[in-house]
Amino acid sequence: MKKIGFLYTRIRAEEKYLLEELEKRPNVEILRINDGDHFFDISSIPQKVDVLFERSVSYSRGLYISKIYEANGVKVVNTPQVAERCGDKYVTSQLLVQSGVPTPRVLMAFDEESALAAVEAVGYPAVMKPVVGSWGRLLAKVDNRHMAESLIEHKATLGVHHQVFYIQEYINKPGRDIRAFVVGEEPIAAIYRTSENWITNTARGGVASNCPLTPELSDICRRTAKAIGGGLLAIDVFETDNGLTVNEVNHTMEFRNSITTTGVNIPALMVDYVLEQTMKL
Repeated sequence: MKKIGFLYTRIRAEEKYLLEELEKRPNVEILRINDGDHFFDISSIPQKVDVLFERSVSYSRGLYISKIYEANGVKVVNTPQVAERCGDKYVTSQLLVQSGVPTPRVLMAFDEESALAAVEAVGYPAVMKPVVGSWGRLLAKVDNRHMAESLIEHKATLGVHHQVFYIQEYINKPGRDIRAFVVGEEPIAAIYRTSENWITNTARGGVASNCPLTPELSDICRRTAKAIGGGLLAIDVFETDNGLTVNEVNHTMEFRNSITTTGVNIPALMVDYVLEQTMKL
């Protein structure tokens, strides 16, 4: 009997699908662990599990609880290292650059004057993002100097994390982008996310449709997964005149709008991967 610790914040559609899939599997016991209901002694874990399946909505909760389990000898999916690499946009971008994976140009700045100079160096429009964040929140498309000055001043008053300025080249997307799903280092499916808004997240109203896994898309996904460290990943990809470029990588992927759209049983393949990790103990 394999015991899977299922770490969650709340049971969304994705967690429901994953739990249903786990419950179908023979010789599997599921221990549900709500990330807000427990305190943790860092020298031990409350109950032994073979693998911790990390599905926290909260990046910080998931990261630190994963670290505690890993430090006490438990394999975690995704690993804390992968979570950190995906959760911090600077780290993601730096790994992609070092690995030669096409990605938009990024400049980093740490005070208001240098941030404004960085925006002007990238050119208008530019994109300003928090280094930690998801669902397209707190993103800003900066169209001119006046807007840049206002946004930088506003961010500088918000607190420590917002005083790190991550400034990205704006990619003129054709009204859509691609989200590709990777298990291990192998792409399994992809969707187009189409929107009249420059932010195409389905959480923000983007419409999903099937995207074929072309050789070019599969190749850039494999290279990205290898750079990040593999696992269960969702990779956001832009189409450009010069080919595909990777925007971000997500380590706690959402897929509710992609199962029917792609015809791929994404949660089943994710659970297969998690259970495979128990064979490597």
